[in-house]
Order: sequence, then structure tokens, then C-alpha cells
Amino acid sequence: MSDDWVGYRWLAERYNAHPVQPQPVESEIGATRRTIQHNGTVREAYTAAMRPADTLPAHLTFALKHEGVFLEPLARLFNAIPEAEIRDWVLAERTGQYARRVGFLYEWLMGRQLAGVPAVANGGYVDALDPRAYLVSTSARNNSRWRVRDNLPGHREFCVTVRRTDLVRKAETYDCAAQLDALQAEYGVDVLRRSAVWLTFKESRASFQIEHESDKRDRIKRFAAVMETRMGTYANPLDIAALTELQREIIGERTTLKHFGLRQSPVFVGATDHFLNVIHYIAPRWEDVGGMLDGLDAFLARTTGASTIARAAVVSFGFVYIHPLADGNGRVHRFLINDILRRDNAVPRPFVLPVSSAITSKPQHLAAYDQVLEVLSRPLMQRYEEYARFEAHREFGDGVKSNFTFGAYDDAAFTWRYPDLTAHVEYLAELIDRTILTEMRQEAELIRNWDRARSSVKELLDGPNLDIDRIIRSIRDNHWSVSGKLSKEFPIIQEANLGEAIVHAVREAFDATDAPLPSSDARS
Repeated sequence: MSDDWVGYRWLAERYNAHPVQPQPVESEIGATRRTIQHNGTVREAYTAAMRPADTLPAHLTFALKHEGVFLEPLARLFNAIPEAEIRDWVLAERTGQYARRVGFLYEWLMGRQLAGVPAVANGGYVDALDPRAYLVSTSARNNSRWRVRDNLPGHREFCVTVRRTDLVRKAETYDCAAQLDALQAEYGVDVLRRSAVWLTFKESRASFQIEHESDKRDRIKRFAAVMETRMGTYANPLDIAALTELQREIIGERTTLKHFGLRQSPVFVGATDHFLNVIHYIAPRWEDVGGMLDGLDAFLARTTGASTIARAAVVSFGFVYIHPLADGNGRVHRFLINDILRRDNAVPRPFVLPVSSAITSKPQHLAAYDQVLEVLSRPLMQRYEEYARFEAHREFGDGVKSNFTFGAYDDAAFTWRYPDLTAHVEYLAELIDRTILTEMRQEAELIRNWDRARSSVKELLDGPNLDIDRIIRSIRDNHWSVSGKLSKEFPIIQEANLGEAIVHAVREAFDATDAPLPSSDARS
């Protein structure tokens, strides 16, 4: 072990308790005091005068004081060390704030009390998490045994960490409603509300496109109907009954699934390449998903009133990492983003933010979505890929037949239970901003321009909207000219010598933009 590491890195190496998730802060002893930031991580160098003693209490105190609270490394550490080492420390420093926080966190993470350690009799309460540095519970509870304010945003079965970086703080102040109001002021209530009809279908179609199923039109319509009717309506979207109903309505009855609801079988996310299974992510053991969903539900309850974007990011990405269903996890994951935004009154009815459309709008945007999912999945697979096997098929309790086995569920559970989702909050904030300012603005502009084109063409040629729309679409698709096919369908264009005037009217309405429109009936 290097003599230069201090804090969490020292503890991990001393006790062989290395976390899967990269530590956002690592500390070492160097010649001068300096801070180096690279790819979202911080390397802190301290002078020799700051070196802690080579003891568990000294380095754990240093870690909490200078690096912060990170649940996965703490859970792994506590699982690796004898309980007596923690007991001796907290007994020796009965009122010390760091010893008390460690005592509280040890019992919270391990699910048992330290034997022979009485309650702390006096002293002011200290926060488990510094609210200036972390997203915390808005309904903290006092733990009188340790005189620690329990503001953790979950419970030991599942509790995320969100560090309040500059980008997270910016996300916390982002006002979705104000941005939508600005669009409404620019384009008008009618245009924006008509765009909502198409945006719901667009979101559904793009959600399937992410899963390489964009040709499943009936399923796309069904998912759009689910979003329209179910979004924000459940008392608790993470309730098992609600999830079961959502899964059933999204997938439909024509499925090979024999069981809706929480899975009772192993699952991995991957692909088949040249008849070989390529694993991108392994989901938690099926017996654990119920408790983990309870922890995610606790987050939703304990952060009421906190940033809606942070809540939507944690609930949606936390859900997809838990992967509690045998099928439909990705669609429910993206459903939950809009559900939380509506539930928190950040996005009013009837609007659905087409986040999936923004994800798929460009290859680099789809790559960014994959990259944020890989924040957890990539290091997880780097640690545990060798424990995945494909053996004899067996049938599980939910009727799923699988030959997938995984030999490290217990060790990987520390990572699944305590993910750092800071990057996911930062990502969702950028995605929502791009969705409103680009995707929704473009849709509103297209509808407004279409209305202008309709009105201008009707000044020259009267007819039902469906006919006028066909004319407009043909002119746009034919590079701003009247095709022979269009002339045959509507001979009055040539007979009255209206072709040039109609083309000019359409082109002027769209300001010579060439963006294709998927359908016109959704804009009627």
C-alpha cells in the first residue's frame, strides 16, 4: 500500500474494501497543497503536516471531514472490519461528532446495534449529511441514540448520494414551468397545447427507438396512451400494484411473459453478437428488488419539496438500475421522468416533455444517454464480469426460463444499494433544458408555420384542411416545387396558374426551412 494515500483510499487499501464506483474525491500527501480536477473527480494533495495517524479512527475522521460521506465505501469498510474497532473508538470519544456519526452510520448500514455501547447522553445534534454538500431529506429525523440528525434520503436497502456540485445547484433552481410559460408567450396557448398531442406520441415513438423497436406502431400508440392517462395519477408510482398495472398496459397481453410485476428471476442488459451474449449490466438479485424499491420510495417521500429535477433523476435512474421487472424497465424508467415532473407540478397537463426524442435526436445525444447509464454499469461490469455465466436453463418462480447465473450478488449489493447519482441529476437537467428549448420550440414553430402556410394557401385556393395539408407537404417534400403527381391530383393548380404563387406562400410560411413533419393530422 502506498504511504501517500489518506482518507477513503487509505482505508480501502488497508482493509481491502475497494468500492466499485470511482471515488469523486481522493486524498494524498504531497510536497505542496494543491487540488487537481479531472473528468469529474478531484485529487487533493495535502502537506505532511496533515497526515493522519495510521489508525482507523484517524483516517475515517479525515475522510468524513475532508472528503465527505460516501455510502458504498463505508458499507464495504464496515463489513470488512471487526465490530470491536468501531466499538472501541465510539466508547473512547463518546461526544465527538465524527465518532457519533460513524456510530450512527455503522448501525444504519449494518442494520444492527453496536453491542455494549450505550446511548449518547448529551451534546448537540449533528447532521448525518452536510445539507450544503448533499441532497438531503426534507423531513430529517433525530436519532437520539447518537444525537445525529438522520437526513439520509432513503434507507439501508437503497439510498442514493447526490453531491451538490455547481451543475446540481443549477438544476435545483431550474424552473420548467417558467420555460414553458415563455414558449406559450412566444407561440400562443393554442399552438403549444396542440403540440402537446403530437409530443406525447413523439415521446412514445422515441422511447421505443432507444430500445430499437421504433417499428412497433401499435405498441407505440399504447405507450402514448399510458403516458396520457397514467402520468401523475398514481398515489405512488413505485407501488407494486401501480408498477404491475403500468407494465401490463405498456407491454399488453400479447406477450410471452407469464407474470407481471416484480421479477422472480435473474436479468441482465446486453446483446447477442455473433451468437455470443455481450453483457452491459447485471441487475440486482430478484429477492432484493422489493426492498430496494422501498428505499427508492422512501427517497420520494423523504425529499418532498426538494428539486423536482433531482427527484426525477434519482427515481428514474434508480429504477432502471434496480431493474425490478422482467420486461419494460426502460419504458417505465422514462415514464417516471415525466411522472415526477407532473407530480411535482413542474410540468402541467397536458404537456409531456419529449425527453426520449431529445435523446435520439442526434447520435451524440444518444451516446450521452448511454454514457450516463455507464457511470454505474461500466465499473460494475469491470469488477464482476468474470462472475457471470451461462449454464443450464432453469425455470424461475415468474415462469422465466434462463441460463444466466451470477456468482457475486452479495458483494455487488453494496454498489446497487448505494449508488452515487450526481452525474444523472446533472445529465437530466441538461436534457430537460434541451428538450424544452429545442425539441418543444421546434415543434411549436412547425405548427405555427404550418398554420401560416395553410392560411396563405387558402387565400389562393380554397379546400378542406386535409387537401391543403397534402399540397403543403408535397411542395415541401418536392424541394419547394409543384410535382407532376400533385398537379394530377389537384388540376386546378395548373388550370388557374397558381403553382408559383402557392410555392411562394408555402416557402415564405416556413421561412425556407426544410425540417420534415412526421404527420399533419396531429397538428390539426
